[in-house]
Amino acid sequence: MVGTDRTGVFWWVLVAATLAVAAVLAVRLFRARRLLADSGIPMSRKMLFWGALVYLVSPVDLLPDPVLLDDIGVLLVALRMLHRAGARAVERRAEGTG
Repeated sequence: MVGTDRTGVFWWVLVAATLAVAAVLAVRLFRARRLLADSGIPMSRKMLFWGALVYLVSPVDLLPDPVLLDDIGVLLVALRMLHRAGARAVERRAEGTG
């Protein structure tokens, strides 16, 4: 019976962590809207983002799991690269106008 309690706690922690990551993901997705329209962002970064979204909704999964950990991870990496490209574009614009 003790093992069952630990398993239940593990799943609740896993679900809570997934929800926390999903909240961060939602904020990053909202912020990504303007980056996708920015002409200073390389097209490769934009395509990586769209590819990650396709992977998120596709039925194919690298790690079959009930909480979509690999899907969220792929999307977070794509968003991070998109935001880095956005920061570099802002720096280039500041250097060009300064």
